[in-house]
Amino acid sequence: MPTPTELVTLADDLAGRLTIPAPVPDDEPWTPQCLATGAAGIALLHIERAHIGRATWHQAHTWTKAAVTADISASDATGLYLGAPAAAFMLHTALSPDSPRYWDALSVIDRHVTAGAHRRTTAAEERRRTGRRPAFREYDIFYGLTGIGAYLLRRDPSCNALGRILNYLVTLTRPLRGDDGTTLPGWWVDHDPNLKYSTEFAGGHANFGTAHGIAGPLMLLAQAMRQGITVEGHTEAIATILTWLDSWQQQGPAGPWWPEHITLPELRTGRTLQPAPARPSWCYGTPGIARACQLAAIATGDPNTQHAAEHALVACLTDHAQTARLTDPGLCHGWAGVYQTAWRAARDAASPGPRAALPPLADALAHHAQSTPGRGAGLLQGEAGTALALTTAATEAAPTSGWDACLLIN
Repeated sequence: MPTPTELVTLADDLAGRLTIPAPVPDDEPWTPQCLATGAAGIALLHIERAHIGRATWHQAHTWTKAAVTADISASDATGLYLGAPAAAFMLHTALSPDSPRYWDALSVIDRHVTAGAHRRTTAAEERRRTGRRPAFREYDIFYGLTGIGAYLLRRDPSCNALGRILNYLVTLTRPLRGDDGTTLPGWWVDHDPNLKYSTEFAGGHANFGTAHGIAGPLMLLAQAMRQGITVEGHTEAIATILTWLDSWQQQGPAGPWWPEHITLPELRTGRTLQPAPARPSWCYGTPGIARACQLAAIATGDPNTQHAAEHALVACLTDHAQTARLTDPGLCHGWAGVYQTAWRAARDAASPGPRAALPPLADALAHHAQSTPGRGAGLLQGEAGTALALTTAATEAAPTSGWDACLLIN
């Protein structure tokens, strides 16, 4: 395993490549406000480094300013990864008890985030009343209410907007009726995983993953409960999701796994056509889902479910056939996301397995960070996210900025 010095040097090298924000395309003025690929996400790296003394606040400010130079969008198309919520999350990570930096700007943006949360929740409630099914953008982490709720839980956990989002997530777990009378889970969407309509997904699908599926809402419900914030039906909603995940859990030679999604024919037969676990990842795979189950088990005081979740995580991370499918160093579906998710799980684990799995993961992360080009400079698939995970591996400490709250793993 690489030494902490080697890991932090590698993180420094990656950060050193990200010194000057790129020019903003004239036809895409929104790009700096994108947490996934834009300046807002890259700023998280420099903010974390400034907090721990690996960079200056001037360097962090260069990227922070780049992210908010243009008018910040507060439309209903924004979410945790774009526009006002993304900018607010970025600025919040820069706060510290001994500095007033960005406080005034954040207070202004917060009003827009809160107003948007109320509008979005009202629209979702109306959609539910009419019997229509949701889309990813209504509830997911990237652009939906789960991501906005994650920011509010961090920023203002007692606010009414968060309470409304949690109530919405409770209703999301209540079944819907399909066009043919089939009982569907409340998070069933009519489109396919790529937000399109295709014959392969005629009738829509239910998604299991963290980024767009039901594992994301489970994470938010669990984390709110861990902080003592609950709404009517909260515990029952968590139980409903856990029961769903348990009913679709598969058993392979290496251990438990979940399908990425199921279609209407699979729902009717109760059997997935996915023959084996897909790529292990934060966004869709076993690591993200297992972390969601672990968080829920801790929140509800269920040691059996916690043990099962940690077993599933370790079985996945120690199975070479699964980890061999990881081919890039990024956060979304690469080694950085797997490491950061496993590190958070190990910190909460009741069993030693998750912590024992970390050294080989750090080794793989460092290897791929050196040998495999990232997909650009950004947070989710690029060098910024890889450098942040390397920093966690090097310091063996929780991020001071709390940047990984945008993944809902903490």
